Amino acid sequence: MASVAAQTVGLIAVQKAFNWSRALPYLLGGVIGVPLGIAALAAASPFLLRTSIGAFLVAYASYQLAQRHKREIGDWGGKTADVIIGIAGGFLGGFAGLSGPLPLIWLQLRGGESTNQRAIYQPFNLIVLTLASVGMGISGQITADVLWIAVLSLPVTLIGAWIGARTYTVVSPQIFQRVVLSLLLVSGCILIGQALKS
Repeated sequence: MASVAAQTVGLIAVQKAFNWSRALPYLLGGVIGVPLGIAALAAASPFLLRTSIGAFLVAYASYQLAQRHKREIGDWGGKTADVIIGIAGGFLGGFAGLSGPLPLIWLQLRGGESTNQRAIYQPFNLIVLTLASVGMGISGQITADVLWIAVLSLPVTLIGAWIGARTYTVVSPQIFQRVVLSLLLVSGCILIGQALKS
């Protein structure tokens, strides 16, 4: 619930740049991937998934932050590749609420203006996380305690999302990209730490 609210705030900031034709392959993939991720919750090892994703995020973010020249792949793979990334992002969203990293990384590799990238992954995250929340609710994985925690964290989440949306409008695309990569690096470290503690 808190994640959905945060994505809604972020979407408002980039609504003018939203392009359905570019976002549709990701969204279609996400709709396919979410139920697969929810179903995998009962079978897959959370430890293995967390450590794998965490290690990937740490390696990718570290590599990109160390690079002096940005590398782009342009339209390589076309919409088919975008759908596959959408499925993977939807799967991770349904499994662990991690819908954002893969589409974000892919869009950065594709290149282009950061506003256009956000106009794709922001609605993607919103739709995937909404579907994941509904699916988890139906399957009984959202307990009263989880709902209570979500309600308590909602005000802070909305404030953080608002600050992020305001900051985005005043920083350069280069600084924005480095901030995103730094957040991916931190997210990867947190995932690895959580996996090792469990």
